[in-house]
Amino acid sequence: MKQGVAWAIGILLASPIPTGAVEAPPVLHYSASWAGLPAAQIDLALGLSGAHYHDEIAIKSEGLPRWFTNFHGDATGEGELAADGTAVPSRYDALYTLRRNRNKRVALRVTAQDSGDRLTIRAPEDTSKKPPLAETYRRNVLDPISALAAIRHYLATHPHKPGDQFTLPVFDGARRFDVLGRIAAPEPDAEAVPFLELTLSLHPIAGFKGETSEDGDPDDAPRDVELRVTDDARLLPLYLRVHIAYMPLVVRFEKLCPALGACPD
Repeated sequence: MKQGVAWAIGILLASPIPTGAVEAPPVLHYSASWAGLPAAQIDLALGLSGAHYHDEIAIKSEGLPRWFTNFHGDATGEGELAADGTAVPSRYDALYTLRRNRNKRVALRVTAQDSGDRLTIRAPEDTSKKPPLAETYRRNVLDPISALAAIRHYLATHPHKPGDQFTLPVFDGARRFDVLGRIAAPEPDAEAVPFLELTLSLHPIAGFKGETSEDGDPDDAPRDVELRVTDDARLLPLYLRVHIAYMPLVVRFEKLCPALGACPD
């Protein structure tokens, strides 16, 4: 299994809770499984002050994924939730270890252009040695944390019904992809927490290797994702499912915690 575990979790579980009458819990804890086996533990801290969001996520792989990737890391992101239902990021920082690469850092900053566009650039502390993508791929994009912020802010500010669609441009510091979203009609379940179900398709645009690894998982293959959020003002992420190396990665909300890394067993 490649770094897709970290990629999928990072893209789809880091975002703020939109404004609303219901107060948000401070930290959410998730467990992830891959092919039915333990894969990761995830803590998500949510911060929202007016329209400004500031969020933190901490991920620790476990089981086979930890043996394959040795992945662990944390990330923060912040920006503004605009009145038109979009998210406008200002900065994104991630520190992670992946295989033998220790203490790697992604540091992105957003600058305003005279044209009115927003350009994402690397900060001096970014450790990437890859050549930056052309500017056309870094204009008016969302970082991984802001991607879900934009999805949930859109749901909070627009009437929505099954079949509604949206597209988000995302840049993670090395790769540019589109998130194509559609609101699905969930199967009724009287005993479950009411939720909204979305189907997302992650389409590579630039920066992908285009190679097929030994596990048969193409780096530049589209990924289809099932995402559920609570059907209330908070729009809390409850469930995520995506196939990595042809086997399902499932992320489930477990409990609330007092702080990042302080979730009781």
